[in-house]
Amino acid sequence: MPTVEERRSKLLELVRERGFAALPDLAELLTVSESTVRRDLEALEDAGHAKRTHGGVFYTGASPKLPHFDQLQPANWDRKRAVARRAAELICDGDTVLLDGGTTTYEVARLLVGRPLQIVTNSLPVANLFASNATTDLVLLGGYVYPRTGVSLGPYANEMLERLNVRRTVLSVAGINERGFYNSNLLLVETERAMMKAGEEVIVVADSTKFGHKSLSHLAPLNEASQLVVDDGISDDWKRKIEAAGVRLTVAVTAV
Repeated sequence: MPTVEERRSKLLELVRERGFAALPDLAELLTVSESTVRRDLEALEDAGHAKRTHGGVFYTGASPKLPHFDQLQPANWDRKRAVARRAAELICDGDTVLLDGGTTTYEVARLLVGRPLQIVTNSLPVANLFASNATTDLVLLGGYVYPRTGVSLGPYANEMLERLNVRRTVLSVAGINERGFYNSNLLLVETERAMMKAGEEVIVVADSTKFGHKSLSHLAPLNEASQLVVDDGISDDWKRKIEAAGVRLTVAVTAV
């Protein structure tokens, strides 16, 4: 039977590896009750290693402090996790994968840690997941780092992307309507357009709450995505619209 210190050390390692972890998952992995995990997480939070939030915990020890990212990450987390699991299944070992800095993309990245891949990203939180992993090659794009989300944007990032070719580009979006995909930052949209051009296949990951909405800047028409991964909250009407645009649709089952 591990001591309290040994259990908390293991808990910290699990949270560090995942970046964000759900309370039930941690209890299952440690074979202890959720109340025990809550007490241990309280100790980690007091020590500055983690930050508890609704449904789980963030690792804060060596990660950049990004309040906007931390605020968005837990939103619709069950949907994001379901989408991320299906999207990760679309990635093959040996692929070169370009990941943006969206919160759903971050969930995909968590599931790719430890796999033999080459990861290209403009996201400091995503890069942090792979930085010390020997099985994954990491390429971090440079440029102006947007402080709210920790992603590099602008002409330097875009110029670097023009020289790259990847097997799959995985993007998150802030909104989807009949005109296509949207995001909330003009510079981000320019960089994501360059990401789309760099990828042989473009996979958009989005939870079903994004449909029927738009954001500040139009990213691309629907048909510029190769595949869209969404949770099972998507309506039949939107399924028809996505398929009519010629986009492969993958629907992830959200756990009850």
